[in-house]
Amino acid sequence: MSAASTGSDDQHKRLGPGRLVLVVGPSGAGKDTLLNLARTACAGDDRIVFPQRVVTREASAFEDNLEMSEVAFREALAAGAFALHWTAHGHCYGVPRAIKDDISAGRTVVVNVSRTVIPSARRDYADVVVVNVTAPAEVLAERLGKRHRPSDTDIGERLHRTVSTEAVTADVTINNVGDPATHGRELIEVIKSSRGKDLAEMMGAANDVDHHHD
Repeated sequence: MSAASTGSDDQHKRLGPGRLVLVVGPSGAGKDTLLNLARTACAGDDRIVFPQRVVTREASAFEDNLEMSEVAFREALAAGAFALHWTAHGHCYGVPRAIKDDISAGRTVVVNVSRTVIPSARRDYADVVVVNVTAPAEVLAERLGKRHRPSDTDIGERLHRTVSTEAVTADVTINNVGDPATHGRELIEVIKSSRGKDLAEMMGAANDVDHHHD
């Protein structure tokens, strides 16, 4: 089952006017931690949606997923139940088709996805922002060791996948080391910014800060 985004029937018309914020990055980067902070901060704003992913893995305290058997997942996929879907680490992942209604209604949809769905998502949706959450390899290894789940693949395999994956074409990169609250605010700013001028200005300010620290 390859990664895919199921777009509109008219392949030349990308779905809008809402915005799709794709949070990507290697295992152990802390994506779910930042997403949980953002979800709490945006809880009172019905224009921002954090859909639950469907995963063929036992649910855990580390992520906000809906558990589904592989057989049921494949049946749901065949029925067109997912707007985005992919496989990784021996499991199947899906984002419910309901996000299309949110996008059509002008809402902002924020979801943790595989980097492999970025090209098809940019093709199918009019306003896509990719946020790459990352961290040094030694930090990733430490975090994966602390959270290791019985359903996870080998930690070494996950780290190897991180190294071997091609660079992500991201609009924003968050180096998630240090205080999670600081980086959570970075993600919240992206979610609440407009796609154009606000995001460009925010990126420019971040670059100025990075340059100052060099």
